[in-house]
Amino acid sequence: MSNRTDEAYFFETPGDYLDYLQHFGIKRRSGRYPYGSGDTPFQHEGSWYSHVKELRSQGLSDNDIARLEGIKSTEFRARVSNARAAERSEARAMAIKLRDHGYSTSEIARRMYGSASKESTVRSLLNEERAKRNDLNRETADTLKKFVDQKRYLDVGAGTELELGVSEERLKKAISLLEKEGYKKQYLRIQQMGTNHQTTLKVLTKDDVPWSELNEHKYEVQTIGSKIIDIDGKREPAMEINSVDSGRVFIRYGDQGGAEKDGLIEIRRGVDDISLGAANYAQVRIGVDGKYYMKGMCCYGDIPKGYDLVYNTNKVSGTPPEKVYKAMKIDKDNPFGASLKMDDDDVTLTQRYYYDKNGNKKVSAINVVNEEGDWAKWGKSLASQMLSKQNLSLAKKQLNLDYANKLDEFDDICKLNNKTVKRLLLQKFADGCDAAAVDLKAAPLPRQATHVLIPVPSLKENEIYAPNYRDGEQVCLIRYPHGGVFEIPTLTVKNKGSDGEAVIGKNAPDAVCINSKVAERLSGADFDGDTAVVIPVGNNVKIRTSRPLPQLVGFDPKKAYPKYDGMEVISNRNKQTEMGKVTNLISDMTLIGAPEADLARAVKHSMVIIDAEKHELNYKQSYIDNGIAALKEKYQGHSNAGASTIISRAGGRYDVPARKDNYKINPETGEKIFIPTNEYKMAKGKDGKWYKTDKLVTQQSTKMYEYKDAYELTSGGSKANPGHPMEDVYANYANQMKALGNKARKELISTGKLEQNKEAKQVYAEERASLISKLNRALKNAPMERQAQLYAGKIAKRQIDADPTLDNEHKQKIRGQALVTARKRVGAKKIPIDITDREWKAIQAGAISDTQLMRILDNTKLEDIRARATPRSTEISSAKQARIKAMMVSGYSTSEIADACGVSVSSVQKYGGKSAQKN
Repeated sequence: MSNRTDEAYFFETPGDYLDYLQHFGIKRRSGRYPYGSGDTPFQHEGSWYSHVKELRSQGLSDNDIARLEGIKSTEFRARVSNARAAERSEARAMAIKLRDHGYSTSEIARRMYGSASKESTVRSLLNEERAKRNDLNRETADTLKKFVDQKRYLDVGAGTELELGVSEERLKKAISLLEKEGYKKQYLRIQQMGTNHQTTLKVLTKDDVPWSELNEHKYEVQTIGSKIIDIDGKREPAMEINSVDSGRVFIRYGDQGGAEKDGLIEIRRGVDDISLGAANYAQVRIGVDGKYYMKGMCCYGDIPKGYDLVYNTNKVSGTPPEKVYKAMKIDKDNPFGASLKMDDDDVTLTQRYYYDKNGNKKVSAINVVNEEGDWAKWGKSLASQMLSKQNLSLAKKQLNLDYANKLDEFDDICKLNNKTVKRLLLQKFADGCDAAAVDLKAAPLPRQATHVLIPVPSLKENEIYAPNYRDGEQVCLIRYPHGGVFEIPTLTVKNKGSDGEAVIGKNAPDAVCINSKVAERLSGADFDGDTAVVIPVGNNVKIRTSRPLPQLVGFDPKKAYPKYDGMEVISNRNKQTEMGKVTNLISDMTLIGAPEADLARAVKHSMVIIDAEKHELNYKQSYIDNGIAALKEKYQGHSNAGASTIISRAGGRYDVPARKDNYKINPETGEKIFIPTNEYKMAKGKDGKWYKTDKLVTQQSTKMYEYKDAYELTSGGSKANPGHPMEDVYANYANQMKALGNKARKELISTGKLEQNKEAKQVYAEERASLISKLNRALKNAPMERQAQLYAGKIAKRQIDADPTLDNEHKQKIRGQALVTARKRVGAKKIPIDITDREWKAIQAGAISDTQLMRILDNTKLEDIRARATPRSTEISSAKQARIKAMMVSGYSTSEIADACGVSVSSVQKYGGKSAQKN
């Protein structure tokens, strides 16, 4: 019938529950209707609370009664508390009435309770101070009522209790009181502006507010302390923009050498208002004349006399400057249309500052998007669109290494000695495994890193200035999106005697210098911030490359497919759609082993699509000339077919019925059991009112996330027949990740909770108070963050609605930019909790409850906590031994493996096998 967990029973049918009640001796009423049914449940049994007390007296726990009532335990507790308060309030009113009639306290006790022994209870009822405390729920409810009446849509989510200065429990009781009086607690799901996730808002409204109205006015939901901000009204912009005079800029056109440095902005040293400070390079936006701006990589250079800046462009001489520069956006908050960096305070947008001759601090014209060191922080995994085009052995090695890394991480988490930390990390780990199965990214190769590209024309086509690599060694460059091995140049590092040293310095952390010919081979890269993954090759690391496709040599999309009069130019959105189609086609063709001639046709078309919007190219003619329909039919099964292999299908869109953020876990398999919201789409009728349709609300997912077996996404469709051998490798990896995620969830539900200790609460009272104070300070940001999300959503919607041609990438960029602005305007700022050694001892001793600790962990740096919770051990686990061996096979050095695994060099030599001795 059921399994007992945490003193709660779960029943498959109502009959099971009634059998359970009968077993405990609960009276079964006869009659046509179920006991407790009707408009006023238990109206013939006295008050609802009297009924609860009756059930308690018969041996039922509160959890049992809550299930009998068909409500959640939290709602049950709130109702009991309110009922108790109401009962006491009524009793107090009666006691006061009898007192006013002249009865003594003992006589009042006899009249109310039948015994003078209850005189102390009467005195308590008549105690005004006690009465005031009992009325706090009512006062809180009245306060909420005022805010709802004022704001109409009131956010009452996490952190609201801190705004009101009450406990979380009191807030719940107050909301429960208002719900009885006709107010409604409703829920909204809004997209988080900075991610692909959604946030659920808990909103309190009057009874006359239908969900459809709330959803239509969701951007008007307010917190207790917020005010509606008029985004269209007069206001100061979020950032002060200074521009340089165009007379200070020398435009170097393409036929003057600008094409070799297209996108690079060079500045004169020693000019304060455009200085990069201590940095040698940065990706920037620089305003010009208050109307235009330059975008690109910026570094110091030799500037012609009479100028302070050089803007390199591939446009021909005579092109008007306004056609060379970009026009500033109308948006006051983001005139450059780029997400600028935030400073350490996470409030002010980073702009360069300088002091004028009078010592006044001024805003520089330099606005930084990325600066020295930022690119070094980028992810270092190997994307499937690159690795799947390599040799089978390399793909196996790197995917096996990634799996070994995950196994080692899982093993470390399982050893954690704090149950709350362990549960949280297991949940994050399991979700990470699910994401890894979809992304299909493999572990990086030794010393692999992302670098931004800077032009140095004096370098040869087979040379690179790369100060992070050894002089004379060879490296491969890979740029995304990646078309094929013919786009991978192999270059020799030339650090000695290179002009690159004068441009980016000897110690550039994440930049390399190449010439423009190399950039062309990297699928037409330029120098406005384009990057490439640099991989040293040799020894155990071999990257498959090939000469450039001869059919592409000299191919210029702009000349081959120019615009004709009356032609409809491709929209940005359509360009992204077409690019996705041809990219999938190229991936599938490469995997299947298409001949060069066929590949060249698809790549040519992709080159046309890339520039079709910017240069107004005739992409439809390219589709015909290159026979794309025939290629799709030949390699994907149909001219209108989509992705045909697991590489291109994994991240494909898959819509599912909308489901709640929380989910259950199957204790047998560890799989997620999603809880549907059962929301139906709304439609506006002819009368202007909203009506529920018979169509469920859906949300986007991916095929790999929803399919249990990754082999179903292969071209063959099964493990017995996966199609291409490379698909077998990736399907096996995806299934391993899915299984490991499920294993982590099974471990999660078997991990107990941290037990709170009364003695520890007293011993560590000071540390406990400090932690709770830090937590409250951090939680106070939650309502402001939700308000920022709403405000950002309103800004983003306005911009996106104004341009229906925007693709998803540009929409996401707009949302991210809007969030930066919104956080500044509403004052949202996350304050991480720093835990001291003494406070950690208090946590370990049980001075903090499991719930409180989980909230603390959500607002601190998990890696620091993980290090504290990991027991010290000199033993090398089997999972770590497997990781050491996998890294050794992939070509990592002994010292690199030791650093990555946190072990000694001797341990690597001991467990790495023969390969360790060679390393």
